[in-house]
Amino acid sequence: MTIEQLILEQELENREIVDALLEDGSQPDAEYVIEHHFSGSNFDKLEKAAVDAFKAGFEVEDAEELELDDGAVVFAFDAVIEHKLEVERLNKDTKTMIELADKHGIQYDGWGTYFVE
Repeated sequence: MTIEQLILEQELENREIVDALLEDGSQPDAEYVIEHHFSGSNFDKLEKAAVDAFKAGFEVEDAEELELDDGAVVFAFDAVIEHKLEVERLNKDTKTMIELADKHGIQYDGWGTYFVE
């Protein structure tokens, strides 16, 4: 899959997630903590990606070492930012995150947030 296809697929998912949260009653005007997830088997690549995410204005959490079901070890970190739950903003940020992951040869694992009552 090309990077353009990944971006388009993520944009569709962004819309679905926002719509689902709002339909469930999450507050449309609240500030949301958005966590963008990254992983990779090479810690140095992951660290360089974290620096770029920080330079792009995201708070970067410490990397964690995780063991997968098959015994392989990967490293993961989250790039966190707070803003309203707006699809256009999420599209812009996820495009940036996908391009950052591609640049450093790591995996962008999507984003998550929390329901706001």
